[in-house]
Amino acid sequence: MDLQRIAAGLFAVAVVAVGAGSSVASGVPAPARPASPSTVSTAPTGDVTLRLGHEAAIQGKDLTIRYTRVVSDSRCRPNMTCVWQGEATLAFLLSEPGRGESTTAELHSGPRTGPQATTFAASRVELVSVSEDGGEATVRIS
Repeated sequence: MDLQRIAAGLFAVAVVAVGAGSSVASGVPAPARPASPSTVSTAPTGDVTLRLGHEAAIQGKDLTIRYTRVVSDSRCRPNMTCVWQGEATLAFLLSEPGRGESTTAELHSGPRTGPQATTFAASRVELVSVSEDGGEATVRIS
């Protein structure tokens, strides 16, 4: 019986120790939730440059375009000699907030492996350029 009491006591101590290690009990704030993406407002046609994670709200249209991620990047790096220039594939989230509809599109910086443009919400979205590090993408809306 004494062994059962000792085991129960050790268990209780272990539970308290685990609870004390949590971020709330230790006074360390929990990590912040990711911030919502920055949104820029842009003309209904023309080029817009988006940073990774940011979006553009197209004026006069129920359309937002968010640059979500670099899917792949086989482009030749600076100061390297390459047989093929390569290309980047970027993912975008296209949304019609008023209708609650959205789709994803993977656009390519070159014509070899996939589309450079897509159509959504009566607009054409074309990938025009990608920065060297993939941190920025320029799209053309028409």
